Amino acid sequence: MRVVFMGTPAYAVPTLRALLGSEHEVIAVVAQPDRPAGRGRLLVSPPTVTLARELGVRTMQPKGVRSGPFPPNFVGLGADVAVVVAYGRILTPTLLGAPRLGCVNAHGSLLPRYRGAAPIQWSIASGETLTGVTTMLMDEGLDTGDMLLERSIPIGADETAAELALRLAELSAQVVLETLAVLPDLQPRPQDHSQHSVAPILTKQHGCIDWSWSAQRIHDLVRGMNPWPMGQAMFRGEPIRVHSTRPVPDWDACDVAPGTVVEARKRLLVATGQGAIELIQAQPANRRCLPGAALICGQRILAGEVFA
Repeated sequence: MRVVFMGTPAYAVPTLRALLGSEHEVIAVVAQPDRPAGRGRLLVSPPTVTLARELGVRTMQPKGVRSGPFPPNFVGLGADVAVVVAYGRILTPTLLGAPRLGCVNAHGSLLPRYRGAAPIQWSIASGETLTGVTTMLMDEGLDTGDMLLERSIPIGADETAAELALRLAELSAQVVLETLAVLPDLQPRPQDHSQHSVAPILTKQHGCIDWSWSAQRIHDLVRGMNPWPMGQAMFRGEPIRVHSTRPVPDWDACDVAPGTVVEARKRLLVATGQGAIELIQAQPANRRCLPGAALICGQRILAGEVFA
């Protein structure tokens, strides 16, 4: 089939590689425009564009998809199907209807759960133990299209969003190829919209730790917010980023206010609303990330001090 690939970040690269190595013909790669990056703020191309250029595949990086030359140019490609993985823009009816077999999106959750921009992060932060990839025929809604195939995988007890994203990116590539192999014969299945949940784009505030939560819930939040925005807390009036934790659910901290340091020797243990949580790695303001023991020594943390 003649395939237009639409995807921008590194997460989309495994699917693009799989398509380029398949029997399908990738006729164009569509991604968001180059962005400034690094201290020099030099323009950097998306990873998908870099790969496409290395292999001589046409690239398109429109600033917008609703007007200008892009819509007619996209229609003029004459694609059989568009494969969409983390492109980052809502497609218009004109674009959705242009490929002969429609636009197939690989979404990083088991739909209708976690529709939106950050399904991987929110599935972990919500304490899910199972997730996966769903392919769907895109419509005008936000991840509301009819489903094609789905594959599930377990989420590790200490797995971060960064780690899970690597596995789901590879799984997406597999499921996309499986979907295209049977696409003309697949019978799309409507989602049960009454069971949907949302995964909104992350902000820094989403990482804020509420120490009154259980140790497990805080642990899930920290995992889900890694690599960004990380778990966020305050200590001695300064912000501190919590990179990794370990729940200690059987610690009896019922007579201690949540957020209170209950151990500061070889490990940094903080009371929560249920149990305690060990801060494995944390990063004080304007400093590098430190293991808990180094943080105790460097900051001279004492039992009885309080995280907010």
